[in-house]
Amino acid sequence: MSSDLLARRHASIGLDEAVHAVQVHAPGRLHLGFLDPAATLGRRFGSIGLAIEGPETVVELSAGGDHLDRFSADDASARIELPRAREHLERLRQATRCLQPLQLRLRCTLPSHAGLGSGTQLALAVGRAFCTLFQLPIESVQLAALTGRGLRSGVGIAAFDSGGLLVDGGPRADGTPAALLARLPVPASWRVLLAIDPRMRGLSGGEERAALAELSPLPREAAAEICHEVLMRVLPGAAGNEFEPFAAGLTRIQRILGEHFAPAQHGRLYTSGAVDRLMEWIDDHALAGLG
Repeated sequence: MSSDLLARRHASIGLDEAVHAVQVHAPGRLHLGFLDPAATLGRRFGSIGLAIEGPETVVELSAGGDHLDRFSADDASARIELPRAREHLERLRQATRCLQPLQLRLRCTLPSHAGLGSGTQLALAVGRAFCTLFQLPIESVQLAALTGRGLRSGVGIAAFDSGGLLVDGGPRADGTPAALLARLPVPASWRVLLAIDPRMRGLSGGEERAALAELSPLPREAAAEICHEVLMRVLPGAAGNEFEPFAAGLTRIQRILGEHFAPAQHGRLYTSGAVDRLMEWIDDHALAGLG
């Protein structure tokens, strides 16, 4: 799939004025790692990520024709996300005092706990549909805050807004989502290959927080190396269409973080042993950035 999404607004919006319906498409995003999760360099988190084409969340929202809310989903995976979508909608209503009955339909959703940012993209898609329907000038950063997203990383918000290869500086001192530091287009000839093991689910919520709390802090030297790889190989590689340094820098970042998180992943660099073996095979047979 192509990863060049900077040339257009990726979270595309359509408004049918005849039926007062809004449809929002939100992209999948790859979180490529935190820069300094333990703040050993002075600022916690900061992250790098990439918006991708292909998997997406699609939300439809319209004003209700009667006095009742209606919620529906087009498939089983989207149906699982309906309670979370309804919760986001309720938070938005309370914040804006827009109490009109609504019809919410989830056309499709990103796989949950698969590393594609499903939670943030759903929240922002519902929020953007709501704001478009009622012509409310609320930015995505504000929508993330209202729906409880973007607390550690800002790349999901930036991926929703404009796509591309993204770097943020970590949450601000006042707790608001991270400011975007860099956004670059990815060369059109580069491709992203996703390897997803449907039998496995990544940690999330309380389980994720508990697992992270048990890990030793990422050493200062490791955080410094990650920052160096981002600044001197990953970003220059993307900016200059130099795939080899980009791939080498990305792979090194992922190995540092994979080794750090391995105790929470059965001692592996990856949640799935099958994906781990596949990545090792690709590393032996191709030039690729692995993670």
